[in-house]
Amino acid sequence: MEDREGEGLLRLSLAVVSDCGGEKSRKRKRTMLNFNPLNSYEGKIFHLLQVREEMLKPDHKRKGVVEEDGKGLHLIHLLLITATAMDENNVSSALENLMELYRTVSLTGDSVQRVVAYFADGLAARLLTRKSPFYGMIMKEPTVAEEFKAYTCLYQVSPYYQFAHFTANQAILEAFEREYDVNNNGLHVIDFDLSYGFQWPSLIQSLSEKAAGGNRISLRLTGYGRTLEELQETETRLKKNETVAVNLCFHLNTLNNSSMISDSLKLVESLKPSIVILVEQEGSRTPRSFLSRFMESLHYYAAMFDSLDDCLPLESAERLSIEKNHLGKEIKNMLNCDKVEDPVCPRYEKNMETWRGRMESHGFVGMKLSSKCLIQAKLLLKIRNTHYCPLFGNGEGGWFRVFERDEGKAISLGWQDRCLLTASAWHCV
Repeated sequence: MEDREGEGLLRLSLAVVSDCGGEKSRKRKRTMLNFNPLNSYEGKIFHLLQVREEMLKPDHKRKGVVEEDGKGLHLIHLLLITATAMDENNVSSALENLMELYRTVSLTGDSVQRVVAYFADGLAARLLTRKSPFYGMIMKEPTVAEEFKAYTCLYQVSPYYQFAHFTANQAILEAFEREYDVNNNGLHVIDFDLSYGFQWPSLIQSLSEKAAGGNRISLRLTGYGRTLEELQETETRLKKNETVAVNLCFHLNTLNNSSMISDSLKLVESLKPSIVILVEQEGSRTPRSFLSRFMESLHYYAAMFDSLDDCLPLESAERLSIEKNHLGKEIKNMLNCDKVEDPVCPRYEKNMETWRGRMESHGFVGMKLSSKCLIQAKLLLKIRNTHYCPLFGNGEGGWFRVFERDEGKAISLGWQDRCLLTASAWHCV
C-alpha cells in the first residue's frame, strides 16, 4: 500500500547501526545503542516507525483486537485516547497508544481499521518536525496521476461528487430557463474552482438537448484560480443579456479564514448573479482547537470510509486508491495543517447554520430548490445502486439517502444517519 521508498529509508537507518565488524566497530555499535536506547524519545519514535512499517505490509495479518467483538469501538476509543494525550502534550502516552494502534490497524482491513490507520498516521506526523525525513515519508503527497485516478474512481462509484454536480447543474439550468425572455438564450457560468471539470459535461448535454429544436443557446464557462484580481477581470466581461450563475462547489471551505470568505462573497454579490450554487461538506470543523478539529474529522471520515463498503469490495484496487490518495491525504493534512506556514485547513461548516448566516449577511437570500432537483438526486442513487452495488443496502440507494432541509431551500446527501454534503441555491437581495 504505502510506497516502498519510506520502507527503504527505515531499512537504511537500521543498516547503519547494525553493519559493524571488528572490535572497533563493535564498540561503536554499543555506543550508538547506549546513546539511543528504546526508552529515549528518539528510540521510541524509531521503534514506532518500525511497527508502522510492519502495518504497511499487505500480507501482514491483524490479530488480537481484530478478532474480537466490538473491535471497531475499541480502535476508535484507543484513537481518541491517543489524540487526547497528544492534545495534552503527553508524548509518552501518545507514543504508547500509537504503538498499539499500528499493531491492530490495517490499510487492507475493514473500514474502521483503514480509517483509523490514516488517523494514526496523521497523529504520528504531529510528533515529528517537518524537516524529519520520516515526516515527509508519512505525509508524502500522491502524484498528480495518482490523485486524479483516486478522484475519478470516487466520482464513478460513489454518489458523493455526482450528487453535488448534478444538483448544482439542475438548479443552474432552471435559473436559465426562468430568464428566457431576458437572457437572449445566453448562459454564463463562473466556476470558482474548476478542478478537473467533471461537473460541466452533463450541463452541456442538457443545453444541447434544448438547442436541438433550432434555438441556438450560448454557453460561456469561466473557470479560474482564487485571486480577487481574476474575479474583477471576470466582472468586466459579463454581458447584460445573459443568465449569470456562480458555482461555489467545494470552494469556500478551501479559504483559510473568515476574512477571505467574506471578501469572496462580497465580490460574488457585486456580480449580481441570477443564482449562486453553494455545495459544501457537512461538519463543524472550524479549528477552534486541535481536539475539536480531530473529533469532527473522525466522525466525517469514518462515515466516508464506511460508505465505500456500499460501493466497492475491500480488496478492490480502486478502493485502496481512493482511501490512500484522496481521503487518506485529506485526513493527514487536516490533522497537520497547523504545522504548515501557509496552511490550507478546510473550514467545513454546517450549511444550515453557519453558511446560511454567512450568505444572508452578504446580501443573499436562499432559493427553494425544485422538486426536479430532489427527484434527480434520488434517481441518481437508484441508478448508482443498480449499476455498482445491487446486492448492498436497502435496494434503492444503498445506505446513502437524499433529503430536503431548510423548508426545501437545501438538499443533503447522507450516509446512514450522517450528513455528508449539502447543496443550496441563493440569489441577491
